[in-house]
Amino acid sequence: MTFTVIAREGSLLGVAQCTDPPAVGGRCPYIRANVGAVSTQAYTDPGLGPLAIEVLTLGHSPEKVLKELGETDPGFAWRQVGIVDRHGRAAVHTGTSNKDYKGAITGDGYLVMGNYLTSDRVVKDMNEAFLASKGKIIEDRLLAAITAGRDAGGDLGGQRSSVILVYATEAYARTNLRVDWAPGPEDAITAMTKLLDTWRPLIPYYEERPHKPQMPGWEDWLKTQKVG
Repeated sequence: MTFTVIAREGSLLGVAQCTDPPAVGGRCPYIRANVGAVSTQAYTDPGLGPLAIEVLTLGHSPEKVLKELGETDPGFAWRQVGIVDRHGRAAVHTGTSNKDYKGAITGDGYLVMGNYLTSDRVVKDMNEAFLASKGKIIEDRLLAAITAGRDAGGDLGGQRSSVILVYATEAYARTNLRVDWAPGPEDAITAMTKLLDTWRPLIPYYEERPHKPQMPGWEDWLKTQKVG
């Protein structure tokens, strides 16, 4: 159903994912600045995302948060939930009722996971792509991971919606890009790649403008920037 990468880089927290059903960005990823990032997926209960964030704010580890969710959710065997907190600690729950292939890899400051995938290559290739992209901005690293997942076969149902969500230290998102429906022939990750190409050069502009409202409009500002 869904393949996902969650990561922390310094003060940045990000989630990227792709799936077959529409509007994955409206149901699965949750981030709170200076707290953590969560995805609740598979047979999704969107309420688990905000609940996980609230428990993280109490100072609990991701493992403890998953334990708390499991004790309160009677359908937890059907869920896949991944958490990376502000310290870079990562943990995943993959319920036994998730459809195969299902699995996850956790590392220092990140995780990759998925369910109802074509094979275990999807998660493995996502992991390799994320690690190989070190040195790039977090948005590009997240995109590299889900692109590798798609290229390895991705979701058995197809790749028709995707999201890249990144928070810095503010209460609002630094990046919030969604492809809510890509029925074809272009898949959601191809559409997301084009969307990020448009957004990427504007990230510093929209980070600065709240503090400098006298800045020129975005199109005029772009003309002042060096390209290449």
